[in-house]
Amino acid sequence: MKLNTNAAISAGVLCLVLTTGASAADLAVGISRSMDKFEGKLNGKPITIMRNQDQTATVNPAFAKTSRKCPPFCIQPAHLADGVETIGELEVVEYVQRMAGGDESILLIDSRTPDWVTKGSIPGAINIPWTKLNLSKGADPISIAEILTGKFGAKDIEGLWDFSEAKTLVMFCNGMWCGQSPNNIENLLRFGYPASRIKWYRGGMQDWEILGLTTEKL
Repeated sequence: MKLNTNAAISAGVLCLVLTTGASAADLAVGISRSMDKFEGKLNGKPITIMRNQDQTATVNPAFAKTSRKCPPFCIQPAHLADGVETIGELEVVEYVQRMAGGDESILLIDSRTPDWVTKGSIPGAINIPWTKLNLSKGADPISIAEILTGKFGAKDIEGLWDFSEAKTLVMFCNGMWCGQSPNNIENLLRFGYPASRIKWYRGGMQDWEILGLTTEKL
C-alpha cells in the first residue's frame, strides 16, 4: 500500500524519513523500501516508529514462545468476519500516520488486558481491554454504551444505535494465537458496529516485535 505522505506533511505535524540518499546510510534497517522510519505527533506527544537497528537483536522473550495451550490460545483465521479487513504492519503505520496528520476518524486499539499492555504497545494506540465490551466478563450495558459513544463516535438515539459517524477502529492484540481483539470485534459486530469500519491487525504484538518495530508504554 502506498503511504499518503503529502497531506500529513502539509499539516505541519509530521515528518517522514524516506529511504533515499543520506537517510538510507543512517538507518540500515528500514520499515519498507520507501520509508526508513516514521516521526510525528499524536495527541500533543511526539511518536516514532522504526525498526531496531541492531541486526543481532532477537525477539522480546515475551513473544518468543511457539506453543501455548489451545484453547484458549488457538490460531486465528486470516478472515475474521465478512467486511472486516485484515491488515499488516505497513497498513498500521499508515493509519498512525493519518492519525498524526489530524484524522480524528481513526482509533488504534490495543484489545489486551493491562498485564500484557505493560509489556509495551504500538505507538499511538489506546487500551480498551476485551473484557470491557464483553457482557459475560462483567461489562455492563451502560459502560459499553459509554465506550461506544465517548470513544468510538456512535450515537444513542432513543435506544437505537446510529453508527453513521462511527470511527474506523484498527484493532490488535498479542498475535495470530490471541483471541482478545477477535472477541472485541465479534462483540462490536453484535452491537451493530459497521464491519467496514473495523480493521484487524492479525499479526499483533508478536509480529510487531519480531520485526523489531518500536513499542511504547501506554
